[in-house]
Amino acid sequence: MTARIAVFPGSFDPFTNGHLETVQRASHLFDEVIIAVMTNTSKQPLFQPAEKLALITAATKSLTNVRAVEQSNELTVDFARSQGAKFILRGIRNVKDFEYERDIAAMNQVQAPEIETIILLAPKRYAFLSSSLIKEVAKFGGDISTLVPANVMQALKQKFSQKEG
Repeated sequence: MTARIAVFPGSFDPFTNGHLETVQRASHLFDEVIIAVMTNTSKQPLFQPAEKLALITAATKSLTNVRAVEQSNELTVDFARSQGAKFILRGIRNVKDFEYERDIAAMNQVQAPEIETIILLAPKRYAFLSSSLIKEVAKFGGDISTLVPANVMQALKQKFSQKEG
């Protein structure tokens, strides 16, 4: 039997508890989950790819079938093929996410009909959560302790204290 491998792509700037919860759930569904750290060219990142990889690796260290890698500049379906993945994992929080992800899934289906998109719904406690919102709240010293892994919270504090200094 072929291993069920899923790729979970995203910019993860930063990695939130919503992302972590999706990965934890997926780790029970798939033999391997590959978190593909991507660059969103329409946004100015706070963390460099190597920093994101380190933060995600630390946050997911208890999940033995999960690994994070930096995705090269290629289509996600091509990356998935290169990893032997037959699934692309996405999380959605709301109707806006659904419409966006539906279109991406349709395009991916045209590009790679052998790869299936799997969508997991965010639980209510994380349905409002976004990396952009986390950065905004963290920048002004708000409490994000229940919204990101502890190592990510520390990294955000450090980033914003460096920017002030």
